[in-house]
Amino acid sequence: MAGRRRAEIGLGERLALNRVGTFEWDLSEGTFQLDAAGLAVYDIGPDEYDGRPESLLSRVAPEEGARMGAAAMSAIHAGRSSYGAYFRVRRRDGREQWTHLRGRILRDEDGTPRHVVGIVRDADQDRAQLAMTSPAQLAGWQRMTTVLQSTADALSRAVTVADVIAVLTGEGGLELFGADGLILGLVEGDALQLIALAGESTSELDELKLRRLDESLPLAEAVFTQRPRFVTSLRELADTFPRLGPYLKRLELDAAAFLPLVAQARSVGGLALLYRAREEFTAEDRDLCLGLAGIVAQSLQRAILFDGERDFATGLQSTMLPQHIPKFPGVEIAARYHAAGSGRQVGGDWYDVIPLPRRRIGIVVGDVEGHDTQAAAAMGQLRIALRAFAGEGHPPSTVIARASRFLAELDTDRFATCTYAQVDPATGDVRAIRAGHMEPVLRHTDGRVSTPPVRGGLPLGLATELEQEEYPETRLDLLPGEAIVLFTDGLVEHPGHDIAAGVKALTEAVRNGPVQARAIAEHLSERVSQIRPTADDVALLVLRRDLDPGTPLAPRIHQYLHPADPQGLAETRTALRRALEDWGFGAVADDVEVAAGELMVNALLHTEGGAVITLEVLPGPARRVRLWAKDRSSVFPRRRTPGEAATSGRGLLLVDAVADSWGVEPRGEGKAVWCEFTEPPGGT
Repeated sequence: MAGRRRAEIGLGERLALNRVGTFEWDLSEGTFQLDAAGLAVYDIGPDEYDGRPESLLSRVAPEEGARMGAAAMSAIHAGRSSYGAYFRVRRRDGREQWTHLRGRILRDEDGTPRHVVGIVRDADQDRAQLAMTSPAQLAGWQRMTTVLQSTADALSRAVTVADVIAVLTGEGGLELFGADGLILGLVEGDALQLIALAGESTSELDELKLRRLDESLPLAEAVFTQRPRFVTSLRELADTFPRLGPYLKRLELDAAAFLPLVAQARSVGGLALLYRAREEFTAEDRDLCLGLAGIVAQSLQRAILFDGERDFATGLQSTMLPQHIPKFPGVEIAARYHAAGSGRQVGGDWYDVIPLPRRRIGIVVGDVEGHDTQAAAAMGQLRIALRAFAGEGHPPSTVIARASRFLAELDTDRFATCTYAQVDPATGDVRAIRAGHMEPVLRHTDGRVSTPPVRGGLPLGLATELEQEEYPETRLDLLPGEAIVLFTDGLVEHPGHDIAAGVKALTEAVRNGPVQARAIAEHLSERVSQIRPTADDVALLVLRRDLDPGTPLAPRIHQYLHPADPQGLAETRTALRRALEDWGFGAVADDVEVAAGELMVNALLHTEGGAVITLEVLPGPARRVRLWAKDRSSVFPRRRTPGEAATSGRGLLLVDAVADSWGVEPRGEGKAVWCEFTEPPGGT
């Protein structure tokens, strides 16, 4: 019975009972296959492992992995048939487990290594044997682990290729490697591009920044053959590499390690470490250099992938956004887009500028939920649909309701937020709607910044699903010289910060920044760049109505009177009097101020919303000024004859008494009351 039981135990089960697993490493494919027992040694479940060596780093620290890679590379390049090493695995419960790996290198007929097969086992029982290791060996092992760990920590925060270069060539970079000079090259097609030089003498090699990937230079040779070269006399290289000869005479260096940067069996670049007064590379030194190269290779490959994904994301997004902003008389428009700062994060943020009937302009900024290609695809379709609805001349409420219905009918579960506004450049009339989006910011001509409470409804798509497609409009007055800023939440919302603080910072940036639309957009874009990388993309649109100061012979000013601003009456009177005195019309300032006060009070009492007060000098031989009070009410005022006890009705009587002439004109959906004043003879 016992004999039959022993016969039934297969080889794999025998190894597993002894906590021994097997592996096969395909050097050309870069895969690292483990059997069930091997996965158990790493404390990884079969469904948690995808066959890539990088996936083992959840259990093996980067510096340990780099040391393992260095041991393998050292054996491969030295032509040995096998290698072995101890390392530590951190199990799920936090316990560190000593582990041992032994691999055999299989080569083809040409001697090129193709596979590594071997075993990996739980080596906790070997601690006693490890304790017998000589102090010198332990010290060398500890030094190697410390250097590799420091390098791995420094490069762990490198996201882009520029970040990797900054770590290697920045402060403490050379000290990290214990070198006096450093050269970093990146494979680009069939060439090796030198992207970083550090050290006093490396500037001599500046002319070799781009060279064909061949064996004419030692670093290119190391990359081409994937074999490192350790040199203790640089001058002796001239015989092997004649192209390098003229430069070697000027280099104040003695030794060098030319290391291929290999990730997943593919050369991504090369690293040269240069030294002064170095006479040899010990076995430990070579393993350390190879370990460093392994860490740099992994970081560089990750950074290249990130940069490629970023280029793809920004390229895809840019093709779905307007290629240019059309120009309209009377306004200046600028827009910016900033992609999110994390990999292939294609966002759903967008902006658009739409020519409308009756010389009006539609502006929109929106954000489709999510950060993937589906969000970008939904954004592209929604932008086109909204543009079509707006171009048909529908009012903003209809445009947004139809856009919500369109998004709900798409084959997607995404919703979107947006702010849409129709602008009349001639009158400054703005009709705005929000669909679950951020409120716009207004920059006034006097430098004040406000966030008007724009009404609206639920996000697009969601409003249709809940059968709440009502979107009330808010009317705003955009005076000449004023700007409206539309933006997505990526501009004001940052992880770990309150969004209210972000909005406050934005208003301060607009208040203290420039006044032109392009300058405002650029100023806010610089602010975005200072806080990169961000977790969300940003769309930004600025529309500024052209300043209307009139001409030197017929100057003009505008003031907006807000119904909720108690100081507006006094401020407007002061602005009118100051302008009249500057223009030389001080003699009629009292009469103009009286008439302006009556017209402003009438507008606030008898109409909804605010009023725009305009004062201008009329061209012609007679020196005249005209005062306008424009509001949104279509009801014309009429002059009455109040009784002695009446408390109102005398406004137009006063205007008629102090002005030379007055009248009322229809203006779009509202009206304008005007009155003229002629400077008396001898007035100053």
